[in-house]
Amino acid sequence: MSIAFLVTALIMVATPGTGVVYTLSAGLSRGRRASVVAAIGCTLGIVPHMMATVTGLTALLHTSALAFQVLKYLGVTYLLYMAWAALKDKGTIAVEGETEPHPATRVIVSGILINVLNPKLTMFFFAFLPQFVSAGEPDSLLRMVELSAVFMLITFVVFTAYGIFAASVRNHVTSRPRVMTWMGRAFAGSFLALGVKLAFADQ
Repeated sequence: MSIAFLVTALIMVATPGTGVVYTLSAGLSRGRRASVVAAIGCTLGIVPHMMATVTGLTALLHTSALAFQVLKYLGVTYLLYMAWAALKDKGTIAVEGETEPHPATRVIVSGILINVLNPKLTMFFFAFLPQFVSAGEPDSLLRMVELSAVFMLITFVVFTAYGIFAASVRNHVTSRPRVMTWMGRAFAGSFLALGVKLAFADQ
């Protein structure tokens, strides 16, 4: 495992994106447990991209403009829904003063969808992983799976750290209604901005 791969993966994961925003909002709205569950969901959302990469399906997505556009706009639609949910104080990203029962499966599914419906993640795997696998390596498929697993582990650790940090300041946020209001708007704006950015992304 090269240092270059670990550093590059860490930078890519730590850079704020949809998964980070979702995990932060889960930690602020429902505490530490919810943030860890959200991190699990976002991490599991990487699996389809990994499978697409190692089986060669990414090549189809890379060459087919229609396939890319369909997946892209599904992702945009879901991000806009998340923005609306944050703004309307509903769903898994509501910043609330009281902790309400919230099925872990719903939080996980939302996290999975956020990453599954992100074609840029597949493009990242397509362009990123092969750089660290030698062309003549006999077990190249196994090597790509190994690297993908490490990337997922880094994702889980970093996202969990983000979420636990958010949960640690939760009481300071929930005790201030004005802060909660602006926090909800900030998350809505973040999802909206990410959706717009994805909408204008090229293949």
